[in-house]
Amino acid sequence: MQMLKAYTSRFSGLQQPSDSNTANTADRKIMIPAISSTQNATLSQALDACINNKTKPPGSLGRLESLGKQIGLIQQSTQPALSQPSILVFAADHGICAENISAYPQSVTWQMVENFLAEGAAINVFARQNGIALHIVDAGVKHEFGERTQLINRKVAMGSHNFAQEAAMSSEQCRLAIQHGKSLVVALPGNVVGFGEMGIGNTTVAAALMHKLTGIPVAECVGAGTGLSAEGVLHKQQVIEKAVSLHADVTQPLDILATFGGFEVAMMVGAMLEAAARRMVLLIDGFIVTSALLVAAKLQPAILDYCVFAHRSDESGHAKMLDALDARPLLQLDLRLGEGTGGALAYPLLQAAVNFMWQMATFESANVAGKS
Repeated sequence: MQMLKAYTSRFSGLQQPSDSNTANTADRKIMIPAISSTQNATLSQALDACINNKTKPPGSLGRLESLGKQIGLIQQSTQPALSQPSILVFAADHGICAENISAYPQSVTWQMVENFLAEGAAINVFARQNGIALHIVDAGVKHEFGERTQLINRKVAMGSHNFAQEAAMSSEQCRLAIQHGKSLVVALPGNVVGFGEMGIGNTTVAAALMHKLTGIPVAECVGAGTGLSAEGVLHKQQVIEKAVSLHADVTQPLDILATFGGFEVAMMVGAMLEAAARRMVLLIDGFIVTSALLVAAKLQPAILDYCVFAHRSDESGHAKMLDALDARPLLQLDLRLGEGTGGALAYPLLQAAVNFMWQMATFESANVAGKS
């Protein structure tokens, strides 16, 4: 993916990467953080030597070896370590639901947020069992929650607009969501952050973003989402195709995000960019989270060096989305729940990858003969 060189007039206030990661709120500018590639030939050789000197045949720990090396390159260390992992779950509603593209009513979004806050959802279970701090963010849910200490209120609006008729959000709303995502990461401890989402209708959003950003035909991007019938999937496809035709002149990544995205997706874009700029490990979940990464990678291609792809979702289109990013997921469990569940389940593999580099004996320390 080539780095975006210029923005259209709708996003003239956004700046190219610079040494500053701060936003100039006076003139509504957002700085897109500079992200450096992790590639380092000297460190790469040192990590290879470290991994190959463990008491095992070369390559015998498979993906754990490449994962440990990736984390070492991110942290610029031959002894990588994970600390205080977090998952941010962003929730928002979508105007596109007016087109009858979901098997569930829109009210399920706020009801599931309540379930998160009551610690009754799958992501609560998996985050808790793996010692991951879970943060629930209201990015734009069509509901008033009131003052809730467990809920991070970053509501941009009461849901996005219907992109089958108009842009999902204004350029200013998109800027605000990106900035909120960045600020949330700045406040996080630790060096690992995963991303999750909740929003009835957001598989339609993700499919539209996928088509616009990759050029893959809409029919190959659309899936059952919340459990649509074959007729429902076809209707969803037709809604997206009509919307794409309506917004045919939208071509730049940030304009695509504002036109077809959601507040939770835009917030994830900002959070991902900031996390990579801070050399954190990004734990990428399923279809919707990966659609946000498509946008972020168009803005800063080096972000992919920091991404660990947790799993391949069973949602139709995710496999091709991953192929477009040349990404290799760690797990394939036929998941399609979202919420960050795949990321939480994959986290123990990250722990294993760094732990063997720290704790496994070398041939010399164990007095074991190496390969002749």
